[in-house]
Amino acid sequence: MAKAKQKQSKADIEGMYFLKLVLYLILGSFWIRVGNGATWQIPIPVGLLCGLLIARNDRFKIDRKIEYAVLLIAMFIGFWTPMGLFIKM
Repeated sequence: MAKAKQKQSKADIEGMYFLKLVLYLILGSFWIRVGNGATWQIPIPVGLLCGLLIARNDRFKIDRKIEYAVLLIAMFIGFWTPMGLFIKM
């Protein structure tokens, strides 16, 4: 009975870690772009900032370096793809 419980808890931890990485990947790709459309545009990495706050205050702290790397990769992907919020003035 103890081995079955140990296997289940290990699978739960691995699933939770994978879910956290997916959350950081989605969150890191969010940007707010403020501008008038054609002339000027100011991109702000809001998802990166929120992700850094969540990673810093995370209760489990499994491996923060990997979480930061996933956030940075997602930030660069989100910069070049049309993801996020566009505010035109």
